[in-house]
Amino acid sequence: MLYYLSYVPIWLRQQGHEGLADAFSFFRVFEYVTFRAAGAAVTALMFSIVFGPRFIRWLRSLKVQQEYEDRARVIGGMTGDNVSKRGVPTMGGLLIVIALDLSALLWAQCNLQVTLTLVSVIVLALLGFYDDYSKIMQQEAAGLTERIKLFVQTTLAFVIGIFLWQMPETTRLITEVMVPFYKQPILIGAGLVGLLVTILAIVGSSNAVNLTDGLDGLAVGSTVMVSFVLLVFTYIAGHVEYAKHLNVPHIVGAGELSVVCAALIGASLGFLWFNCHPAMMFMGDTGALALGGALGIIAVLIHQPFILVIAGGVFVLEAGSVLLQRSWFKYTRHKTGTGQRIFLMAPLHHHFQKKSWHENQVVIRFYILGILFAVMALATLKLR
Repeated sequence: MLYYLSYVPIWLRQQGHEGLADAFSFFRVFEYVTFRAAGAAVTALMFSIVFGPRFIRWLRSLKVQQEYEDRARVIGGMTGDNVSKRGVPTMGGLLIVIALDLSALLWAQCNLQVTLTLVSVIVLALLGFYDDYSKIMQQEAAGLTERIKLFVQTTLAFVIGIFLWQMPETTRLITEVMVPFYKQPILIGAGLVGLLVTILAIVGSSNAVNLTDGLDGLAVGSTVMVSFVLLVFTYIAGHVEYAKHLNVPHIVGAGELSVVCAALIGASLGFLWFNCHPAMMFMGDTGALALGGALGIIAVLIHQPFILVIAGGVFVLEAGSVLLQRSWFKYTRHKTGTGQRIFLMAPLHHHFQKKSWHENQVVIRFYILGILFAVMALATLKLR
């Protein structure tokens, strides 16, 4: 919205008001993606910090809080921190989504990529909201079944993939498959493969962030790191010269996604202010599904879906631990009649808690890993 202020000096000059045009020439700063990205980050951050306490009080007044104990504590074996999370308000992801969307709409120039991302975030937030609401009503950690959530996520990703495939200006995002460390697509004219990659990127990212959201600040802090990597990639992809120099696919309009990424960083940091240990509110599936989906969609829109595997290494480890644990348990139960485990508990962060790591130790050490994965992802810009 603020982008259009940059047209004020031009309009005044066209009307013959040279003096006024010069007086309002500072509005031209809104042309620059870097300025608007910084503005979006600060706006989302301040919105979250200012309205966060009121939002927490509002959630408490609605009794939107976790009244069931964490599954990890129910099973037992945790040591160190005895702070109970029962009664902490959930659905805090609404604050992130509101801050993200309002800030992005204020600072970004609306185009196909921005609209598609923000609408998808709202859809996934609504899915997560219904899941959280079901948990609160039932007072247990069950919520929606995995099949229902996967169906909605897959349907959304499928619609996005088909839409991009059918649009002439975005069809190569689906028909050409790009991977890190390679300058050129490894597959061309592979629409079905690209569609599958798109679905896996969006659905996988959404669920991976959701699985990571088990300790105070872990998921949202890791999201900040991945969002920073995507901010760099979106800015380069939207800049003709930088994209050419670094052999990155140039995507017209992708620069505006830098504003969205910046808003996502600001909103996430603002939420982390209240979500760090001991958490004053949880994001719930409302935030986790939306944040993960946003990361996946942005990666697809800049033709870099596989970069998430590197940048989101923490999410990959968390989701991978769950898949390995379940698969091995089912396999050994089928073969021997008794299911065996690889980890003490999955997702991976609970495994380390059971090894007597304090919650803060797990989170900070995963942050360190997240930074290393982010650096590795940025290194792929030169290692091609």
